[in-house]
Amino acid sequence: MATQIVMDQTGDTRHEFDPDNAVALAQAEQRFRELTGAGFTAAYRTGPGEVTRIKSFDPTAQETLFYPRLVGG
Repeated sequence: MATQIVMDQTGDTRHEFDPDNAVALAQAEQRFRELTGAGFTAAYRTGPGEVTRIKSFDPTAQETLFYPRLVGG
């Protein structure tokens, strides 16, 4: 199972999907596009405490983290 973790003002929401299931994979890719289109940054874990930013859906990533754009002021 792969997981997409969406961080927002309420905490986090986890969406698990089976990358071997074509329908689930298509839904995960659609979620990726919607979130990044809404301004979320996507990254996947490369090691303990390490992440790499990604700009396109990676069906091999075991865990993808989405976090909202930071707003200062």
